[in-house]
Amino acid sequence: MTPEWIACDWGTSRLRLWAMRGGEPLAATERDRGMGQLTPSEFPEALEEAASIWDGSAPVVACGMVGARQGWVEAPYVAVPCAPLPGGMVAAPGPREVRIVPGLSQADPPDVMRGEETQVAGFLALNQGWDGVICLPGTHTKWVHVSAGEVVSFRTSMTGELYALLSEQSVLRHSMDETTDDAAFDAAVADTLSRPERLASDLFTLRAADLLTGATGGRSRLSGLLIGAELAATRPFWLGQQVAVVGTGDQGRAYSRALSAQGAPVTQVRSDAVTLAGLTAAWRKSRASA
Repeated sequence: MTPEWIACDWGTSRLRLWAMRGGEPLAATERDRGMGQLTPSEFPEALEEAASIWDGSAPVVACGMVGARQGWVEAPYVAVPCAPLPGGMVAAPGPREVRIVPGLSQADPPDVMRGEETQVAGFLALNQGWDGVICLPGTHTKWVHVSAGEVVSFRTSMTGELYALLSEQSVLRHSMDETTDDAAFDAAVADTLSRPERLASDLFTLRAADLLTGATGGRSRLSGLLIGAELAATRPFWLGQQVAVVGTGDQGRAYSRALSAQGAPVTQVRSDAVTLAGLTAAWRKSRASA
């Protein structure tokens, strides 16, 4: 197989490649060779090892942490408001043509994104003329306000990272059963959405209820408490807006459920689909300007 070009999503922990012909993926591969495991000089070898399953030396368009200051080569942030793909892709040194999509930044309040801008561009490419808020759940969840094809503003919440720390390293780890309890999740979302100032004390009730009554559903309730607090903080973004949630896994479903309970009109989309659509848009833009 000889791809026309290669789409690359290179994050902190994973490297994902798609062999592409135009906008159609022909094959895909994934490696445990994220930015966090590599020095700048090791990126070309990691890319060639992963891409060697395909013939040729097709050019690459990459997004994600590969363009961070600690990555292969820095692709400087572009300030919003701007298009999610504002141009100015950065060439990476190495034996193959590699172009890296820049991230976006916001001055007030200070915020940055890297990788999510490509998913936003992909969603807009698949949904022409769409205005509203795009929620991108993850370790650091992004809320992105888009209008007239531009990113107007955005806000990051560290909910995913807080969930991991509390469920794995705090005293709450002893009460994290694997039971999925939708009712407990819904109640917890409602609790912190209405009273976010009680989050710190509400968290300890998970441990106390387990010790005193053997209550289950601790993991679901923890997720609900944190997402409810996040919804309270980001209410100016999603209230009265149509919302697109990127991701169809457990995280995406949790955000969609919490938002739907508040009457927000939610569309849920596959993350791979919008990532590929965004990288394809970047590829076409790079060819048009070549």
